Amino acid sequence: MRFEDTPWKNIEIQSHFYYVIKDAYPVTEGHLLFVPKVDTHENLLKCYEAAHLWGNEYVNDGYCDGYNVGMNVGEAAGQTIMYPHVHLILRRNGDMEDPRGGVRHVIPEKGNYKKDHVNTNDIGDVIYGDGC
Repeated sequence: MRFEDTPWKNIEIQSHFYYVIKDAYPVTEGHLLFVPKVDTHENLLKCYEAAHLWGNEYVNDGYCDGYNVGMNVGEAAGQTIMYPHVHLILRRNGDMEDPRGGVRHVIPEKGNYKKDHVNTNDIGDVIYGDGC
């Protein structure tokens, strides 16, 4: 798949190596996708680097309190658009009851490894962005 074949058309910002796109189904306000212009390892690394730098800048500017950076690779991991892209999910104090475990929450009952037991009936609906 090439970038041109993806559904992403609303490019917010572009660099020489990647596009920055607002997530169509944001997990939090400011959820962004960093998408390589060409699917190469080097461009994907630049996406990770940019997401990390942008996340730090948002924290330093007080726009958020923390952030998660990551990818879904393959259908088993929830990827629905089979073109590589890096999620930057901005986090704010209080956006969930107990954020310990961070990205481990992709499998809700495994998220907080400090708890002895999690009752999945108490989790409620979990929203995961665009599932990409």
